[in-house]
Amino acid sequence: MSIRSIKGFTLIELLVAMFVFAILAVTAYRGLNAVTQTRAHLDQETRKWQALERFFARLDGETAQVLARPVRTASGAEAPAWAGFQTTAQSLEDVQLAFSHNGGFDADGTPLPPQRVGYRLRQGKLEMLRWTALDSAPYNVPTVDTVLEDVSEFNLRYLSTNLTWVTQWPPMTVDTMLPRGVEVQLVLTGGDKLTRFFALQ
Repeated sequence: MSIRSIKGFTLIELLVAMFVFAILAVTAYRGLNAVTQTRAHLDQETRKWQALERFFARLDGETAQVLARPVRTASGAEAPAWAGFQTTAQSLEDVQLAFSHNGGFDADGTPLPPQRVGYRLRQGKLEMLRWTALDSAPYNVPTVDTVLEDVSEFNLRYLSTNLTWVTQWPPMTVDTMLPRGVEVQLVLTGGDKLTRFFALQ
């Protein structure tokens, strides 16, 4: 009666198999990690461009309904219908751009009252200010909402009636209440630069 010899894996074969499995596991993990990071980056970029699209669409809608009407500030002074400043925000109501526009309509088709809005760059965030009425009363502070983040520059210039560009409005020379148009330039912290022109007249 013969006894059959039973062969198994040797220690060296087991070590080689474990080594190959470890290499495959590391490679698979790195590949999965790269895919995850790429997807996260794409999601972040998508959110960024969607936020930019919403901002420019909102500004386009507001400037299309701009009102040539001066307003009263909380101190009682008269402010121009369209005001553009080269300034940085120091107080709550400091803005780089302020103007009034029609309020549009609500869901039922009822006309909404006109609104005064402003925009400014503060601490890397582009903020939108909204006042409850065109003519401000004392202590009528605006609401402030962040519309864009990671913005390093918010540059504005205005096209006058004689088709020259100025960096503040109203200009030093006599002109109409509203410029012919406004050019808005955003520079993001990542280096992207976007420029849009909005016609007002």
